[in-house]
Amino acid sequence: MQQTADVTEELARRVVTAAGRALDVDLTPEQALVQASPRDGVDYQANLAMSLGKQLGRPPREVAGLIAGALELDGIADPPEVSGPGFLNFALRTEWLEARLGALLGDPRLGVPETTAPRRIALDYSSPNVAKEMHVGHLRSSVIGDALARLLRFAGHEVLPHNHLGDWGTPFGMLIEHLLDVSAGQRAIADLDAFYREARRKFDSDESFATRARTRVVKLQSGDEDTVAVWQELVDESTRHFNEVYALLGISLTDKDIYGESFYNPYLAAVVDDLEEAGLTEVSDGAICVFPEGFRNREGDRLPLIVRKRDGGYGYAATDLATVRYWTAERGATDLLYVVGTPQAQHFAMLFATCRAAGWLTGRAEHIGFGTVLGADGKAMRTRVGETVKLADLLTEAVTQAAAVVAERSELDAPGQAEVARAVGIGAVKYADLSGDRERDYVFAWDRMLAKEGNTSVYLQYAHARTQSILRKAGGLPDGTDVLLEAPAERALALKLLRFGEALKATTSAYVPHKLCTYLYETAVAFSRFFEECPVLKASSPELRASRLRLTALTSQTLALGLSLLGIEAPERL
Repeated sequence: MQQTADVTEELARRVVTAAGRALDVDLTPEQALVQASPRDGVDYQANLAMSLGKQLGRPPREVAGLIAGALELDGIADPPEVSGPGFLNFALRTEWLEARLGALLGDPRLGVPETTAPRRIALDYSSPNVAKEMHVGHLRSSVIGDALARLLRFAGHEVLPHNHLGDWGTPFGMLIEHLLDVSAGQRAIADLDAFYREARRKFDSDESFATRARTRVVKLQSGDEDTVAVWQELVDESTRHFNEVYALLGISLTDKDIYGESFYNPYLAAVVDDLEEAGLTEVSDGAICVFPEGFRNREGDRLPLIVRKRDGGYGYAATDLATVRYWTAERGATDLLYVVGTPQAQHFAMLFATCRAAGWLTGRAEHIGFGTVLGADGKAMRTRVGETVKLADLLTEAVTQAAAVVAERSELDAPGQAEVARAVGIGAVKYADLSGDRERDYVFAWDRMLAKEGNTSVYLQYAHARTQSILRKAGGLPDGTDVLLEAPAERALALKLLRFGEALKATTSAYVPHKLCTYLYETAVAFSRFFEECPVLKASSPELRASRLRLTALTSQTLALGLSLLGIEAPERL
């Protein structure tokens, strides 16, 4: 039987094969319920006997015993122990662990295979608004979306990122008019937020300006050449700002990934026509709406998706419907993922229901929701004067704060410290965002995210730097692949290293980056214990020294690869 890199999968396949042989049942590997175990002396546990016993009308311990007797483990583990109500407990054989670790040396993927069923995944994330600076609220969509793009590509899927810029709508009338009011020599916009506020102030206080702004919206929507040219200036200036933030944050989005609201304008009329032809629309208060089945407010009234307003303009739902139609029908996406805050959960549920009813959506579609970034007061994070925190300012402060942390113990020169401070500061912000359940709010706290202990990127980066320091002092990695697991700390680290693929699968299947973060932290903790208990450079024999260097190298590679899949750098020196 072929061995896979995933120990859980390997054991699960063997357990269900044994169950089929002993009990004449047909199970999937998932139904074996195999999982890693934290118990001493037990590496993995299979929990299928309880449900299977109920299904067959037989005692679970009897079922577990029959499965254990039919198992063919081929040296992977000792014969399993049956415990409790019917648990199958596995202890992996040390020689098998040693061989598996040796086989990982030199493998850039650390034994993780690409999927045999690749998907074509359209991934919507970041999506800031033109003529406004990116603020802390854009942090989560950008960081989570970018991590998912990296993880899905590594898994072997094709990812089609799209940055849904807010680059259309009635506000652009006032923005264009305000830009035209500025003299030609001052057309560069130094502060996007200040520019937007001033345009809004004029719109609210100057009726003449407001009238011109409304007229300008009509010109923009009708394709007036001069108006569109000024609109493009606004888009270009905003895109420059977004790209600066993406570069600082290490986000992989580029201009070719921009699919703003304006991109979908040519599709809106067809969207409405298709919905009408499918019999899905109703006129409500003069607006063309879709009322997807099963969605009602607290009073029991049906909830609408407004696709065309009573004035003839299109609702933002029409644009969202057009995105689904475009990415499925024209780009052949098999999966649609939208990384947008949790308050939009109902909107996306209604959107997907409408698209399925219209026949545009037959594959997977998921709203990847996330919570809010909070300040120390437990409220949405703002500046001292109550304004939204600019993302560029936040990231600059992160690098400044990290510089102080790095300077405490770094032996690098000033340029080296500056580069490391950038990697540490930006990494700390991203890891704090990714390391918790994405659907929950979290409190933004510099002292916690830059801590050198605990589940932080700084701790992981220092662990990686330590592995690199050991390897440098050793003069590199010795030839050969033999690994010896004699001490408990060596075995514990080996088990963690072999679970990298399992962590990636759990992370990618449910779009939950925090599971990879937790795995990397536990791996770093296991390495710290190994480092303290098992001398590497001063090991008792050349063979043991070489083995421990190989464990160190595998740890280094695991931490670096794992962090890179989260979009975080792993400096070799700190």
